[in-house]
Amino acid sequence: MKENRTWNHHVVKEGNKSLVLEKIKNNSPISRAAVASQTGLNKGTVSSLVSDLLDDHLIYESGPGVSSGGRRPVMLLFNGSAGYSIGIDLGVNYLLGILTDLNGNIVEKKEIIFKKLSYEEIEEKLFEMIDLLSSIAPASPHGIIGIGVGVPGIVDTNGDILLAPNLNWKNVNLKMVLEARYKLPVIIENEANAGAYGEKHFGAGKESDNIIYVSAGIGIGVGLILNGSLYKGSNGFSGELGHMTIQVDGPLCRCGNQGCWELYASEQALLAKAAELDLPLPSKEELDLANLISLAEQGDQQVIELFEQTGDYLGVGINNIINTFNPRQVIIGNRMASSNRWLEDSLNKRVAKQALWFQQNDLQINFSEHSTLSAALGVSAFSIENFLSVCMQPKTLV
Repeated sequence: MKENRTWNHHVVKEGNKSLVLEKIKNNSPISRAAVASQTGLNKGTVSSLVSDLLDDHLIYESGPGVSSGGRRPVMLLFNGSAGYSIGIDLGVNYLLGILTDLNGNIVEKKEIIFKKLSYEEIEEKLFEMIDLLSSIAPASPHGIIGIGVGVPGIVDTNGDILLAPNLNWKNVNLKMVLEARYKLPVIIENEANAGAYGEKHFGAGKESDNIIYVSAGIGIGVGLILNGSLYKGSNGFSGELGHMTIQVDGPLCRCGNQGCWELYASEQALLAKAAELDLPLPSKEELDLANLISLAEQGDQQVIELFEQTGDYLGVGINNIINTFNPRQVIIGNRMASSNRWLEDSLNKRVAKQALWFQQNDLQINFSEHSTLSAALGVSAFSIENFLSVCMQPKTLV
C-alpha cells in the first residue's frame, strides 16, 4: 500500500505542476496568490511547485505587480527562452526548417530547395539543416529540447513512415536515425496533421474547435481538428483524403488508386497541365510554382485560367470534406496557398454550388496565415509539449 500511495503522490504532483505551469504560461505575468486562486490549489502547494519551476528555469520572477492592499506581489512569467525547438517540414522538393523558442516564436528560418533526390541525399540535407539551426540557437538552460519533422506520407503512432508515395519512400524509420545521431527526442508526424496543429495554435484556426486543414503542395494531405483535438484515427492514418477518388477510372496515382484528388488539385497537377502550354519560359527547367505565380501576376491569361481550374478542383474535394465532417473552418495551407488570389473565387463558387446548404451555415474557408510555415510550427509545438511533459515528472521518476 505504501508504494501505491507514493506513486499516487507522484502522479498528483505531476498533474499539479503541469497545471501551475500552464496557468503561468497562459497568463504571464501572474502572482503566486492568483495562481492558487485560479487553480484551486492551496498556497503552500503552489509555492512549492513554483520553486521547482524556478529551479528548472521554466519560469522567472519579475518586479512587483499591482497591489490591492498590502505588499505588492512578485510576478511570475513563463521563460520562453529556456530552450529551443527545431521544426522541419520535409517536402518532396524542399526542406523548410525553423528554430522556435518555447512559446513557438520563430527565431530563425532556413529553406533548401532540391529536385529528385534519393532518400540518402535527403537525409544528408536534413542533417545539414538540423546542424545549422542547432549552431545558431541562442545560449539557454536547456539548449535544443527536441526535433520535429513533418513528412508527406503515412506515419504510424510509433513515428515510422510507412509510405510516402511522392517521395518514393516505404517503411522508413527516420526517427531512429535522427535520435541516434543527435541524442535528442524526435517526433515524426504527417505534415498535414502538423499543419492543422500549427494553424490551431498559431494561425487562422485559433478560434475554432472543428477545423479541416488542407495541405496543398506537390500532393494533398488533410489534417483534422475535431472538438478541439487533433484526430489521427485508430492507428494514426487519418486524413489521407488527397487519395479519395474524385474521378472513377481516372489516371493512375502513385498510391495505386485511380482518379485521386491530388491528381487534379495539387502543385504536381498544376505543373503537369502547365507543361502542356506554350509559356514564355527560357526552358522546361524553369517550370515551377514560383514562375507560374510570376506569370499570373504579369496577367498571363493561360496561367490564370489554369490556377482557376485548380481552385475549382480544390473545391470539389473540399465540398466532400465539408459534407462529411461539418467543420466550422476549412484552412488551405502549404505552397499552393501562396496563389490564393487566383484559386479563391473558383474554389468558393464550387463549394457554394455543391455543398449542402445547411453545411454552409457559419462555415469559414480561409487560406493559411503562415502559408508554408504551418507544418514546421506544428511539429515544433509537438516537441515543446513533449519536453514540458517530461519536465513535469517528479525528479525521482526520471
